[in-house]
Amino acid sequence: VQLVESGGGLVQPGRSLRLSCVASGFTFSTYVMSWYRQTPGKERELVALVSSGGGITIYTDTVKGRFTVSRDTSKNTAFLQMNMLKPEDTAVYYCGAGSSRSRPPDYWGQGTQVTVSS
Repeated sequence: VQLVESGGGLVQPGRSLRLSCVASGFTFSTYVMSWYRQTPGKERELVALVSSGGGITIYTDTVKGRFTVSRDTSKNTAFLQMNMLKPEDTAVYYCGAGSSRSRPPDYWGQGTQVTVSS
């Protein structure tokens, strides 16, 4: 099993980034895909998730209206479109794959750094 994130970087406040997560080694279409983030000294928190079929999306309150989670089953890829970025969005972002929306992911990516700063 492998989850490989990309798309992180340094961006100014108010700008956008799009994270990608390419999955392999499992049946992508049957797994919930999620995005978490973590800053030093804090627990990893759920940012957004999309159901296996793509019909259900869930967001943490602080990103609602700014972030959009999606998936492309034909490419075994999940995405996190992040708009109107704020300094408080700065974190390492992790992609996760799980069998249930109510439990933490079974598999994790290595993480990608997102830094929002002027």
